[in-house]
Amino acid sequence: MKTVDWVWQNGELKPWSQATVHAMAHGLHYGSTVFEGIRAYKTDRGPAIFRLQEHIDRLFDSCQMYYMPVPFSKETVREACIDVILQNDLDSAYIRPLVYRDVCHLGLTPHDSDAVGVFIGAFEWGPLLGKDSAENGVDVCISSWQRIQSSTNPVMAKAGGHYLTSQLISMEAKRHGYAEGIAVNQNGLVTEGAGCNLFMIKQGNLITPSLGCSILEGITRDSVIDIARQYGIEVVETNIPREALYVADELFLCGTAAELTPVVSVDRIQIGNGTTGELTRQIQRAFQKATAGQDPARENWLTPCVGIAAEPVPVS
Repeated sequence: MKTVDWVWQNGELKPWSQATVHAMAHGLHYGSTVFEGIRAYKTDRGPAIFRLQEHIDRLFDSCQMYYMPVPFSKETVREACIDVILQNDLDSAYIRPLVYRDVCHLGLTPHDSDAVGVFIGAFEWGPLLGKDSAENGVDVCISSWQRIQSSTNPVMAKAGGHYLTSQLISMEAKRHGYAEGIAVNQNGLVTEGAGCNLFMIKQGNLITPSLGCSILEGITRDSVIDIARQYGIEVVETNIPREALYVADELFLCGTAAELTPVVSVDRIQIGNGTTGELTRQIQRAFQKATAGQDPARENWLTPCVGIAAEPVPVS
C-alpha cells in the first residue's frame, strides 16, 4: 500500500505517522470496529466519490447494530472523506472510514459511554484481485470455511471482527492457487466471496444470493442490479446451490475493492467459454461509465470532491 501524507482522525487532519491508537484499545483486542470501503474515481470534473452517502449511511447503521455511538455527525464524516482526497491531491483513491472502540476497560462488554474513535484514510489502490482481473477474469474455488450467519453476528453490519472468516477464506484460496474463495452458508448455499458479492448469469437472467443468504448488502451489488434492470435483464435474488455455479453461463464478483471482476473457472471447472461473458462485459462497461462520470442518468452516484481542504494539524 502506498502511503499518503494526511489522514483524518477524530475531527482533525493529521500526518500519516501520527494517526495512531493505543495498544490497549478495545477494538484491537476484540475486533470491535466498523468500517467502509469507498472509491473515489477520476472524472473530467476532478475526483468524485462513488455513492458516498450510501456508504456513510451503512457505516452508521453498522455502528447501531453494535451499540457503538459515533461521536460525529454523518455530514462531518462525509466532509472528512472529501477532505482526505483534497488534502492528499488524489485523482482517484480507495477511502477507508473506520469507527473503533478506543481505550476503556478490558472486559468483553463495552458500554455506550466508552470512548469511540473515527479514522478516515485514503490511498491509491488498484483492482483487488490483480491488475488484469477486470479484463481477463479470475479463477475461484468453493471455500471450506462457511460464511457467518445472522444468528451468530449481524451479517448486515460491516464489522472488522466479521472479516476474520473472510481472511481464512481468502488465504485458503490463495494457498491453493486461486484468486478468491467463495463461501457457502450453514445450509450449503452460495453466499459471497471473502470480500465481494457474487452474480451468475444463466439463460439471460442475472442471479444473485438473496439478502437472507448471509451476505453483506453490497452497494456495488445494488449498482449492478440497477444497471441490469436498465438493460432489461431479469434479476433474480434467490438461493443458489454450490453446483449451480459450475454450470453458469457467466459469473462475476463485485465490490468496492474488486469492482466488477469476471470469474472464468470455479474449482477448475470452466465457466462458459473461459473468458469474460457478453452480459458481464455489458454491465462492466456501464459501471465504468457511471464511475467515470459519463452517465447523466447516474450523476447522483458521484459526489465531486470540490472546495477547500480543511486545515491540517501542524506537525509537532
